[in-house]
Amino acid sequence: MRSRVFGRLGWPVSEVGYGLWGMGGWSGSDDAESLAALERSVELGCTFFDTALAYGNGKSEQLLAQVLAHHRDKRLRVATKVPPKNLRWPALPEYPLEEVFPSDHIRASTETSLKHLGLSSVDLQQLHVWTDAWAEDDRWKRAVDDLKSEGLIRGFGISINRWEPASVLKAIATGVVDSVQVVYNLFDQDPEDELFPRCREHGVAVIARVPFDEGSLTGTMHAGMSWPEGDWRNWYFTRDKLAETLGRVEAVGADLPPGLTLPEAALRFILACPDVSTVIPGMRRPRHVEQNLAVSDAGPLDHDLLARLRRHRWTRTYVVP
Repeated sequence: MRSRVFGRLGWPVSEVGYGLWGMGGWSGSDDAESLAALERSVELGCTFFDTALAYGNGKSEQLLAQVLAHHRDKRLRVATKVPPKNLRWPALPEYPLEEVFPSDHIRASTETSLKHLGLSSVDLQQLHVWTDAWAEDDRWKRAVDDLKSEGLIRGFGISINRWEPASVLKAIATGVVDSVQVVYNLFDQDPEDELFPRCREHGVAVIARVPFDEGSLTGTMHAGMSWPEGDWRNWYFTRDKLAETLGRVEAVGADLPPGLTLPEAALRFILACPDVSTVIPGMRRPRHVEQNLAVSDAGPLDHDLLARLRRHRWTRTYVVP
């Protein structure tokens, strides 16, 4: 497993990290299998784990705690997130800061996450939504400074609203933000335009999330697919969106050389970007851990292939329910 430097914080982290959203309550999750997958990732050199208080109302944090307890001798970096108090994703500019991230809510959420994780301090605390309408408000900055000065967190980050990579540029300019987490994958290449150059300028680490486009870039989806009632993927992959997505996935597959799988190409495409500090695929099974973490040993993609894959950029919008 290769390591990369986590921005100005200077931490060495595995370039393939671990996203824990799925094990927090997605349909089909199995706790025993999730724990086995987490353990296998540590064995294979994964050192960065991203969770959130909102993932199963703390469930994924509590699962991770069981694994962390077995590996106190290892330097495993843990990132979690403060949910919006109004429980609305994404954040909109018209939402007042006090309704979403009042200082007492940021602190209480951090303390709850620490309890779930069995830790006295977390490496990275992130705000789970954001709008730059709050960038100049000193209240969130003071809340972050207080948590750092008290040793409850070591770094602070922002998880950027989906498809809004430029919505955090003002926050980055404040100097308070140590990392950003953004949707970046073979389809969603927009962060390269403004966000990544600004992160480079300020030494801000980049966590690339949704590397497989919520499953489409694994190549396992098919027409007519649906999920149990209440599963958010029924919204993300409506019938029309799923048909369009599958067509684009097929076009990507046609550009791949023999022996290169779609998931491997998706991860290696992201790792070809030097601005990315770590990519966090969601993994609920040990075999997926083994396949995804092995990508770190594969090296860079061929230049011509990378150029072909870049042509699959897809700028899209959704109406959020």
